[in-house]
Amino acid sequence: MKILITGIQGFVGSNLVLQLKNYHTIYGLDIITQAKDGVEQIYTWDDLDKGNIPSVDAIIHLAGKAHDVKNSADASVYFKVNTELTKKIYNYYLTSKIERFIFFSSVKAAADFVSGEVLTEEVIPHPVGPYGESKIKAEEYLLGHLPTAEKKVYILRPCMIHGPGNKGNLNLLYGVLRWGIPWPLGSFENRRSFTSIDNLKFVVEGLLTKEIESGIYHMADDEALSTNELVQVICEAMGKKGRIWKLPKCMMNGLASLGTYLHLPLNKERITKLTENYVVSNQKIKQALGIQKMPYTAEQGFIKTIQSFQKQK
Repeated sequence: MKILITGIQGFVGSNLVLQLKNYHTIYGLDIITQAKDGVEQIYTWDDLDKGNIPSVDAIIHLAGKAHDVKNSADASVYFKVNTELTKKIYNYYLTSKIERFIFFSSVKAAADFVSGEVLTEEVIPHPVGPYGESKIKAEEYLLGHLPTAEKKVYILRPCMIHGPGNKGNLNLLYGVLRWGIPWPLGSFENRRSFTSIDNLKFVVEGLLTKEIESGIYHMADDEALSTNELVQVICEAMGKKGRIWKLPKCMMNGLASLGTYLHLPLNKERITKLTENYVVSNQKIKQALGIQKMPYTAEQGFIKTIQSFQKQK
């Protein structure tokens, strides 16, 4: 296949290129046009306006404004990038002969907090904040302008993605544990779903090559882990003994509030993300792909991620 990937220079785009380049012809669309191994050519958004993009069979739309845990970005930026840019590339798809369109949304478009035991595709979306709200607006546009049945449209909602090149809260957690600092949030018990980049690459390959019904699909590893379990996995991958302190919740919440005020790494939003329950169902996508389980466990994915961090250091 010939595939156009927007946001190809990013974390997910770079990993998808590694997966797809041996079997498909890859083109990129990004604000950075620096050459990339495995990619025929990277075009700009101006090239799209001018009609300079070559004919392809599928579009994977990754380009977007990522969630800013520091809350420093203006809300309008999210809608300009996550909503309007999605409309732009989707309209291009609608007027073309391209067969498949994969839009990377987020579980945050469905819910900022999981009500009940598990988040499924049947949930009535109720995002909180400009990131999730801008993603759901993009989803609504796609669903309101579905093409004929011959053209397939997939809205993929992954939870937190981890793998080589990952950036975000996982890096912060790794940095703390790498220096032998005890994990102070052991008194918080939770379960969270994650998405290994290897499982994600497997799913994308399936959406590109199999006859799967258009629609919304949540993406997660099979296993949900507590943050305490994740700490143990990270420490084992580093060859260290995990040290977990069960300090009083009220004290840690108070420190997080102070961190929010002083703009420190440990703030209220981060402590929430690290300790909340957020379990996501992946049954729909597995059923669509005809599989019983994902090819990689969450633990295998995290070990690979941490090993990549160590190589960078």
